[in-house]
Amino acid sequence: MSRELNATAASLLGLLAWRPMSGWELYAEFEHTIGHFWSITRSQVYRELQTLAERGYVELGESGARERRVSTITPAGREAFNAWIARMPGAEQIRFPFLLTVFFAEAVPPAVLRQATIEQRRTHAARLDGYLAQIDEVRAKAPAPSLALDFGIAYERAVLAWIDALPWMR
Repeated sequence: MSRELNATAASLLGLLAWRPMSGWELYAEFEHTIGHFWSITRSQVYRELQTLAERGYVELGESGARERRVSTITPAGREAFNAWIARMPGAEQIRFPFLLTVFFAEAVPPAVLRQATIEQRRTHAARLDGYLAQIDEVRAKAPAPSLALDFGIAYERAVLAWIDALPWMR
């Protein structure tokens, strides 16, 4: 029963290794941490938890208030997560919709292009501010996750510098 984990399932196991959580709590924790560089939907969380339970990687608790079920990682789940995280990660793939707008900029009306760029700048500046506001706390609590946050800070700074250098922003 040792089929390869997908990155989303493995990430959920990694979070459950921290502490047992309900699906709702798991989704919130994912969004607050990993969600800055990996996406998931609430329905995926519940679907993956069910699959992980079927594989013996998590135990689903009894339904409580509002059908809340706390999931707990099993020893087999820890083993599966440890095997997954120890493998060589695959190559990243950039999915940045604004790059499509820039790539096809000649087809975009100038006012729309400028407004889209301004909105992107606002979004990335706000994200950078958010990362900077939490970096000290994250560093104090969890050195390894803070390294991912350091990447986010460097990334947002690079994106902002790139946006500022776009010809229509000068």
